[in-house]
Amino acid sequence: MPYFLLRLDEVSSYKIKLKGKDPQVLEGQSLTAIEALQRLQVKRLEDVVAVRLNGRICDVNVALDGEAELEPVYVDSPEGLEILRHSTSHVMAMAVKELFPGVKVTIGPAIEDGFYYDFDYERPFKEEDLPLIEEKMAEIIKANYPFERKEVSKEEAMRLFEEAGEKYKLELLQEIEDEKVSLYTQGTFTDLCRGPHIPSTGKIKAFKLTKVAGAYWRGDERREMLSRIYGVAFPNKKELRAYLQRLEEARKRNHVRLGPQLEIFNTYEEIGAGMVVWHPKGAMLRYILEDFEIKEHLKRGYELVRGPQLLKTELWKRSGHFENYRENMYFTVIDEQSYGIKPMNCLAHMMIYRSKIRSYRDLPKRYFELGTVHRHERSGVLHGLLRVREFTQDDAHIICTPEQLNQEIKGVLDFVKDVMGIFGFEYDLEISTRPEKSIGSDEDWDNATQALIKAMEDNNLPYDINEGDGAFYGPKIDVKLRDALGRKWQCATIQCDFTLPERFDLFYIGKDGEKHRPAMIHRVILGAIERFIGILIEHYAGAFPVWLAPVQAILLTVTDRHVSYGEKVLNQLKEADIRLESDFRNEKLGLKVREAQLMKIPYMLIIGDKEVEAQGVTPRLRTGENLPLMSVEAFIERVKQDCKERR
Repeated sequence: MPYFLLRLDEVSSYKIKLKGKDPQVLEGQSLTAIEALQRLQVKRLEDVVAVRLNGRICDVNVALDGEAELEPVYVDSPEGLEILRHSTSHVMAMAVKELFPGVKVTIGPAIEDGFYYDFDYERPFKEEDLPLIEEKMAEIIKANYPFERKEVSKEEAMRLFEEAGEKYKLELLQEIEDEKVSLYTQGTFTDLCRGPHIPSTGKIKAFKLTKVAGAYWRGDERREMLSRIYGVAFPNKKELRAYLQRLEEARKRNHVRLGPQLEIFNTYEEIGAGMVVWHPKGAMLRYILEDFEIKEHLKRGYELVRGPQLLKTELWKRSGHFENYRENMYFTVIDEQSYGIKPMNCLAHMMIYRSKIRSYRDLPKRYFELGTVHRHERSGVLHGLLRVREFTQDDAHIICTPEQLNQEIKGVLDFVKDVMGIFGFEYDLEISTRPEKSIGSDEDWDNATQALIKAMEDNNLPYDINEGDGAFYGPKIDVKLRDALGRKWQCATIQCDFTLPERFDLFYIGKDGEKHRPAMIHRVILGAIERFIGILIEHYAGAFPVWLAPVQAILLTVTDRHVSYGEKVLNQLKEADIRLESDFRNEKLGLKVREAQLMKIPYMLIIGDKEVEAQGVTPRLRTGENLPLMSVEAFIERVKQDCKERR
């Protein structure tokens, strides 16, 4: 039977208020939340996995105590899904414990779309283990074990886990200050957990284990390497199937696979982890993006600047980076002088500002740099282009008067809107507030945060608050892109900073002839060029629009006798600045077309007898559609129109 907390007083009537309804009185003894919902004939009772009792989410079997505001939590709600997934992770842990004697369990949280659990076993788990674990999980679900909650003393919990040899649970318990802790049991498995959980294992209707990976205990490279098993869970099989289809589509779009296949980039163990090598097509793609960015910034009144890769360590101490960010930095010594390799571009930009006395008439100053930076990322988080150790940011710093701050922030928000529209991205916004590890006064942080909020509200932009995730020197607006599959990616950010101008004694001469302290905005639009290209590869599935494609067209001859005319067309297109390749091999046309389609080239220009006779080309789209024969000039105009309209 489920475990209930005993009450000191037994009540015989309960005043229940359901959301949106008048309060009702129920008679009885030891009434639980689920019993109250049954008697109140709440709809979809079979889909209720928890309740919100007086504002707190609890198990459905929580005992009521006289008067309560009660709301059912359904399995398809955000809270219900999280509870379902966390409960499924407990079922997976039970299955693993039964199948692999001696395994030790650690933690198993719910994550977006699913869950994971980390295990310590004599060998790493393999993909081949997953079907066996799934089969055991299905048995546990069919058995419909109840999730039983029990509160015990911390000492009793430590005794239980010590007897079980669960050293990781003991470590977690040692960090808990409360005298009592809660345990959840289903079947043969007991776990240290706050809960809540679904009523029983039979509530799990659709799940799938997806992959295995390595993970350090507590994310610490100095600690034990564990085996992490990932899975997904949904309220029904239809949603699971839809998710797995999206997962398969994501696999096809995976930039780590497509990047080398399309000859865009690669990484090499001989060079080093987190260091990207750009092949010719990738270097061209970067050039197109960077050229686009420079022009867009110049249109908006930014000035191009450039800072060095190495700056004296004393400067990083002055900025606060050494104290608050040095674990992410690289350092070197030259002529007995310590230098830091820059992880950010702001210091050089502030030195440029300080190079002469500025008047309020000179402001705002908008300094833009495509700045290459280096950050020490842990090897376990490095991934393709999305997490690297060397990358280039489209970094800018706007130094302005406090009165100009609102307009400048709104200007950046408009910039983000324009650029994301070009690439077809929708996005969400959130404001990240002061982290625990930070510099600056409370007043400066409050002013900076309010400046961001006001700009968002002036533009009627919805946003969420992300508590404690700001930069160490100021709060920020984070832009979360949504790609073609609806996945979210962090790219653009807008940070408001009153602290570094103070530390570097930046000032301007105001209308009154006195010195005044400026504000500073740190901002990126695309973010890291590497990361953005990785996102673009997956967003477009490698099929870049014509304006962005490294190769816009490829010439394909039918036979050797068409090569002479093909070379003439090749020169015409090069003169018109069309980015193209040619395939004049003596191979079957079908083979050439298939290879060009695999490289996702927008246009294939077929050259055979009729093209030579008409002195034209027949374009074929990578989708397989054939366009009518046209003149070379007409094709050039088509490509230029594609580029003009960013398609």
